[in-house]
Amino acid sequence: MKRTFLLFFLLFIAACFGQGKTYVATKLDSTVLSADYFLGYDQFGFYYSIKNNVLSKQKKGESFEYKNISLEKPTKIDIQNPLKIMLFYENFNTIILLDNQLSETQKINLSENAVPIMATATGIASQNRLWIYNSLTQQIGLFDYLKNTFQTITPSFQGSLKHHESDFNTFQWIDNNLNWFSCDVFGKITNLGRVSDFDQIQAITNQLIIFSKEEKLYVQDLKNGTISPIENVEKSFKNFCYKNQILSIFTNQGISNYKISIP
Repeated sequence: MKRTFLLFFLLFIAACFGQGKTYVATKLDSTVLSADYFLGYDQFGFYYSIKNNVLSKQKKGESFEYKNISLEKPTKIDIQNPLKIMLFYENFNTIILLDNQLSETQKINLSENAVPIMATATGIASQNRLWIYNSLTQQIGLFDYLKNTFQTITPSFQGSLKHHESDFNTFQWIDNNLNWFSCDVFGKITNLGRVSDFDQIQAITNQLIIFSKEEKLYVQDLKNGTISPIENVEKSFKNFCYKNQILSIFTNQGISNYKISIP
């Protein structure tokens, strides 16, 4: 009996130290949206979504669309630069670049590159370049889409990418062992720690992430070793995104936006 009580007490203490504060979201507004997937907002207030493989960009009174029947479903869409939007079609090893009206400006067939490339992860980088993870060599590189040149910047590394995301200066990925890494444009790789198991995930900083598990949202602080629940949000959702202290949750009914302050 004493051993059972002691074990329970130790588990309770461990849980308390692993638990951070609770984040309570404040609902701001909602928008009706019929789509398969919500991608997020840009700095001009447009929101992006996918339905039946068609990319849509919408704001009150304005709407643009892009579809490519021959390439079917895009694997990755990068909207961080609304003037240069990237669509990656992994099945065809092809990248499409669009302007701010979703008109096609460039088509890049990586299979035709002088350096053999089989991309499984991509993103917009700085200075007219694209992040590319080349699965043939298991290396990260930068593709200059104006010069059509590819430069490998990392050595080969083992394992596959469970999740990846990027900004202009860094490429981040999580491997199948839930280890989180970051690579800068000079090829320096940093091990950021180990994340919790997740269904969906998004990096906030190089120490903070938001993730969902079994339709519940959490904030993980790798520096402090805490996992904090997010409350007062939709209980059933398709996906979410976080930007500028606004948490957007996409459900079957549309987009719900919440104010939430995360350090």
